[in-house]
Amino acid sequence: MSDTENQTENTETQQSTRPGQMLWKQMLRSALMLSLFTLIGVSLLLVAKLLTDEPIQEAERANLLATVNQLLPTDEYDNDPLQDTIQVRSPKYLGTDAPVTVYRARQNGEPVAVILTTVAPDGYSGDIKIMLAVYRDGRIAGVRVLKHKETPGLGDKIELRKSSWILSFDGLKLREDNVPMWAVRKDGGHFDQFTGATITPRAVIKAVRKALTFVQQKGDALYE
Repeated sequence: MSDTENQTENTETQQSTRPGQMLWKQMLRSALMLSLFTLIGVSLLLVAKLLTDEPIQEAERANLLATVNQLLPTDEYDNDPLQDTIQVRSPKYLGTDAPVTVYRARQNGEPVAVILTTVAPDGYSGDIKIMLAVYRDGRIAGVRVLKHKETPGLGDKIELRKSSWILSFDGLKLREDNVPMWAVRKDGGHFDQFTGATITPRAVIKAVRKALTFVQQKGDALYE
């Protein structure tokens, strides 16, 4: 084979190889750029999380403490109930399979009240999350609805900003002789029902009564 033929063959080989090499380099460059952008994106998300986590937690803590202070006057305790807690679990009485945090209020080291959440699973539009504070002697210090999906203008009267109905629990105590009163008046109980929405107050009353039963059964164990 002549030198001219060899040169022609080498040139053809280089020309056929060069597009493949260029395609491979383009793919590698694209992959590197994608990896770089992904790394930058993840890094930005992590930085944003670090910057926002603490303010979010502080806001949640402030909201929780504000709710606790609605239920229990601040002059009735001198500890930090959000730091004095235990975890309990009682699907039967607290309406959820998840652990529930019990906050303990004390005055000069002596038990004053416990604050806990419970869930009414049988609301008209689903779960109703409730927080209540119970004095050491079993009296209710206060009840508030934290979250619900009840019908606006009807079932939402369980909210304090919509109605004073939730204050009907203040000072009440569950006893063996007054169990029948823990119902709406339509059912022979103590509590008013809402016009056109009886299911909602029934669910809240039932959930509060069961939570009180739980507190009574646990007794001193809630403060240990």
